[in-house]
Amino acid sequence: MPDEKDTLKRYLQAQRDGLRWKLDGLGERDARWPMTTTGTNLLGLVKHVGSMEYDYFGLVFDRPKPEPMPWLEDDAEVNADLWATAEQSIEWVLAFYDRAVAHADATIDALALDDTGSVPWWPEDRRQVTLHQILVHMIAETARHAGHADIVREQIDGTAGLRPGNSNLPDQDAQRWADYVEKLKRLAEEAGAKG
Repeated sequence: MPDEKDTLKRYLQAQRDGLRWKLDGLGERDARWPMTTTGTNLLGLVKHVGSMEYDYFGLVFDRPKPEPMPWLEDDAEVNADLWATAEQSIEWVLAFYDRAVAHADATIDALALDDTGSVPWWPEDRRQVTLHQILVHMIAETARHAGHADIVREQIDGTAGLRPGNSNLPDQDAQRWADYVEKLKRLAEEAGAKG
């Protein structure tokens, strides 16, 4: 039976793997193409979550990140952690993410769940935290952005699912999915007409 920290690490890693997988097989253009009115893109999501891994498992527990992240500085362009420059290739962002995860895992392994840290960007009354709280926070943070990535990737090329080898979706061919979508559109139209 795994202990609580192992369980939390396993859930965090599952979300990390799902997020990382969303970049598999994409070219540089598609990986950074903004798919929403607020600019959400896959490469930016991975860069952002890597940045958060460094800060929440590094800075918060006085284990500073070993590399600069100018996109998080006060003078950085707005949302600079949510998009990749032309020089920040898929390979570069994935390597950055892997380094952030390794740094985070070293912190997780070194500390007990009740060890404390401080989140300087949170309100004063919530600033003091435990490793347990930050693990839960980062599972939620990563899952939220992995969900964004699911939708963005499906919009790019139709690739959908939870992670490699487990789509977590019913096994249907393209026509059955198209029929399903049309059914949902009809239901939405009917509900809209009644409303």
